[in-house]
Amino acid sequence: MQKPHERINDILLGPLERPALKWLASKMPEFMTPDKLTLLGLFGSFLTGWSYYMTNYDKNYLWLASLGLVINWFGDSLDGTLARYRHIERPRYGFFIDHTLDSISMIFIAFGIGLSPYAQFEFVLMALLSYFLMSILVYIRTYIQGVFRLSYYKIGPTEVRVFIIILNTVLYYFGAFPFVWGRRIITVIDAAAILLAAGLFVIYIATVIIEGQKLKAEEKK
Repeated sequence: MQKPHERINDILLGPLERPALKWLASKMPEFMTPDKLTLLGLFGSFLTGWSYYMTNYDKNYLWLASLGLVINWFGDSLDGTLARYRHIERPRYGFFIDHTLDSISMIFIAFGIGLSPYAQFEFVLMALLSYFLMSILVYIRTYIQGVFRLSYYKIGPTEVRVFIIILNTVLYYFGAFPFVWGRRIITVIDAAAILLAAGLFVIYIATVIIEGQKLKAEEKK
């Protein structure tokens, strides 16, 4: 049987998040299980994606999109903490369910943003594909090295959610700042998606080369 992997989540908001999650886990009623929290997190991402789409009709849905991100954080971050608090961990099952549903959550959110009036679908899709490339790389490294890294440079899912909530607030009050780029009119959300896609792709290629050379040297005969 494969050994449990080491989980690394060294995030900027960790000193605030970890005590908060432990406190919430201690207050959870008995009927609330880790599986129910995982599904709640999935619902939060669906609510976010749907709300982004609904901003085609009313920008007030941006607030509901932000609420969906909070619900997603609550369910997605607390499910594992609750399992550890109650000593009912199922490492392989939890890893499988949590991260397969995380992929669906990202599709919900990305499609919602792409179908909103604030971004163009193809740019958001580029960012989503780069995210999935990085996810595949993380899972492969988990298998090879036994280390599952959730954060890079102190940035993890929680910080990303906070950034998006702040961005939603900016969009609500100031709009998406459209500007001309070549022959197209794009928004700052489009620009952010392009930069994110390019940045993740560069990190992916660099990591593949560096890790590949390292593994080759370690296993050289």
